Amino acid sequence: MIKAIGMITVILGFASAAMAQTTTELMKRIDTVTALNRDISARIELTQQRVTQGTRVLNMVYRRRDKDEAFLITMTGPEVEKGNGYLKLGDNFWMYRKNTRTFQHINRDESIAGTDASAEDFESVRLVERYKPGPEPVTKETLGKIPAFKFEVRAKSNTVKYPRKVYWVRQDNGLPLKEESYSLSNTLMSTNYYLSYAMVDAQFIVNRALFVDEFEKGNKTIMSLSEVSLLPIPNAVFTKANLENLSK
Repeated sequence: MIKAIGMITVILGFASAAMAQTTTELMKRIDTVTALNRDISARIELTQQRVTQGTRVLNMVYRRRDKDEAFLITMTGPEVEKGNGYLKLGDNFWMYRKNTRTFQHINRDESIAGTDASAEDFESVRLVERYKPGPEPVTKETLGKIPAFKFEVRAKSNTVKYPRKVYWVRQDNGLPLKEESYSLSNTLMSTNYYLSYAMVDAQFIVNRALFVDEFEKGNKTIMSLSEVSLLPIPNAVFTKANLENLSK
């Protein structure tokens, strides 16, 4: 479902994407425009709408540093999740539970806060590292009223959540607009729409996105970002001790 958090930053000032028309070039462009050259902090609100369970709102504080392959999530709502958190450092990923005051080493594909999101959804995209061009050539389409490039990628290994993805990116600046994710059986599992961007310190930030669950029809999630900061984050933030302290 949620694969956009790793795509929340887009660098301003690169050349027009209209010249990049091969899948490999477009993959490299997504890696470039979504890479974090600076730390980022933000508040994230996820509004889940499920057919059988109604609406659920999750709030969290998100901090990320790509040079260390690190991110920290602290849950601030709802009450049942408040004080829980997640810490990723390199290849290590821990879940912290406030009620037991314990850390558990978990896999990157395990659920975060009972959602369909996993560590992969909160870290840098790294398409070139994890995927290769699909067999279909790049095509030009209009998404809404926006000229876009459409292209397909296939996973290099089974370490990613979805083995096949299809992207639509703007022709003029390379901003991602839409992403489809497919299972091994080529079933469409989810569709992401990157609805709006804000500019923060010369970087575009996805501040609103819609995630549609294509497998369980009727389920969807809206993501909203606020209080975005690109100021440096102290090293001590990305530690177990800090996560435990924040939960108090």
